[in-house]
Amino acid sequence: MKKTLACLLMLLIALPAFAAGTWEQTPYQPTKVVFEFYLDDPAKTGSALYWLRSLMNPLLESPYNYAPEELSIKVVIHGTEIVTLARQNEEKYQEFVDRMRYYAALGVEFKVCGQAAEDFGYSVKDFQDFIQVVPNAITELAHWQQEGYALITPRIHEKRFPIDEIR
Repeated sequence: MKKTLACLLMLLIALPAFAAGTWEQTPYQPTKVVFEFYLDDPAKTGSALYWLRSLMNPLLESPYNYAPEELSIKVVIHGTEIVTLARQNEEKYQEFVDRMRYYAALGVEFKVCGQAAEDFGYSVKDFQDFIQVVPNAITELAHWQQEGYALITPRIHEKRFPIDEIR
């Protein structure tokens, strides 16, 4: 009898291991986020912008349906991706410029570190019209975090394995 009861108890404990996952509709609120883009290759800009898309799309779509003006999103740029925003490079990086211009039209603020821009030989007049040049990226990031913004720093990895190979 004790063995049977112990087996039943073990079976009940193990049952959740056989159950499927569940969908959780998290009650997201309008958000305040500052993204830090500090990339080692301008070609990774597209992947970093997917992080921005991944934040915005769920909030703008059903069931949340927030308006873009209800979100407060800033992108602080201070890595090699700075070159993608120089007007002289627009043709080369047109895809990235178009995507950033689209997000800027939705209210996302793109801020370039003035010190890094100087290191690259750029001044304010060299950048796209939707770019704000700020004195320093690190100080800017600290400021917005002190204002209650969550910091998101995209980590861009090189894809080494096809999904079918590893799943």
